[in-house]
Amino acid sequence: MATTLGKLPHGEILKRISKSEHFQSGSFQNIEHTEMLAPNSSYWKMAIKYWQKPNSIRPSSPIPSSKINLKELDDSKPQYIWFGHSSYLLVAEGKKILVDPVFSGYASPFSFAVQSFEGTDVYLPEDMPDLDILIITHDHYDHLDYETIIKLYQRTKKIIVPLGVSAHLLSWGVPLEKIIELDWFESREITTGLKITATPTRHFSGRSVLRNKSLWCSYVLKIGEYKVFIGGDSGYGSIFETIGKNYGPFDLAFLECGQYGDDWPFIHMRPEETALAATQIGAKSFVPVHWGKFILSLHPWNDPIKRVLVASQTLKLNLQVPKIGESFSFQGSGSVDGWWNFQ
Repeated sequence: MATTLGKLPHGEILKRISKSEHFQSGSFQNIEHTEMLAPNSSYWKMAIKYWQKPNSIRPSSPIPSSKINLKELDDSKPQYIWFGHSSYLLVAEGKKILVDPVFSGYASPFSFAVQSFEGTDVYLPEDMPDLDILIITHDHYDHLDYETIIKLYQRTKKIIVPLGVSAHLLSWGVPLEKIIELDWFESREITTGLKITATPTRHFSGRSVLRNKSLWCSYVLKIGEYKVFIGGDSGYGSIFETIGKNYGPFDLAFLECGQYGDDWPFIHMRPEETALAATQIGAKSFVPVHWGKFILSLHPWNDPIKRVLVASQTLKLNLQVPKIGESFSFQGSGSVDGWWNFQ
C-alpha cells in the first residue's frame, strides 16, 4: 500500500512548488474560493448516506463495450477511444496521447474497494500502443493508477503531470527525463505540432489524509490543426469562461459529468453545469466523462448521461457519447444509441 500511495513532494520539487503563486500557506489553492463540503453537510452525514446507498448506483448488467486493435489505428485520422470514467486515448496527426489511464480494475489504495463496473475493463495496459505522451490531470486514484503507470511508462516518450505529481512517479521508478511538470498557465511544445498548456480547475488533490500538496489541472492540447480541451475534474466556476476567452474555441472537449453530490457541490459539476461549461469554452463537440465505471457518489449510475443529454439538447450542443472501447471521430455527428438505458 505504501508504494501505491506514492510520495509527497520534497527536495527540488518542493523548492519549485514554493515559488508558485498558486501555493500558499503550505498548500495549493483554487483560484476561486472553494469549500470541500456544502454548509449544511458533514463527513458524518455523508457516511450515513453511504451506508444507506440505493441499488441504482451500480448497473444491474454489464456495461456494453467494444474492443478494437489500438495498435493498428490509422493515426492520421483524428479519433479517440473512451475507456470509461476519465480514461481515453487520442489519436491524430501521427500522435498517440493517453489521458488518466486506470486499468487496474479499482480506484483506491485497496484492490477490494471502488471496483470498476462489470464490462468496463475490456482493455489492459498491454493493449495500448506506444505513446507520445501520457497525461495525468491530478493524483486521485481514479486518475493516477500505480499499476497502470508501472506497465506503461517504458513505452511512453513523455508524461505530463501537474506541479508536484512528479514525486509519485519518481517513487515508482519513472525516470525524471520522461516527466514534464506544469504549473497553471505554463505551456510546453512537446514535439513539432504537439503543444500543451496547463489550465486551472476547481478541485483538490491528495492520495492520503493530506490534501493539496500537488496541483490539479485541465489542459489545452494542440495537435496539428486541432485543439482539444482535457477537462480533468472540476466544480463549475468562472474558470470556464476565462479558458474559453483565452484558449477557445475547441474542436473537442472532455468534461467531467459524474460523481456529483449535494454534499460537495463546489468540486464536481452537475450535468447541467457540464453542458454550460461546454458552451463557455466554445466546444464544437464535447464528451461527458468521469462516469460509467466507478462508484464515487450516490447518484444512479446513468443519471449523468441522461441529464447532460437533455441539457445539451436545450443548448444545441454536439454531444458525443461513445461506447467504451469504440473509436469515435473528433468531428463526429454526436449521434448516440442509448446504450446506457438500463437500470
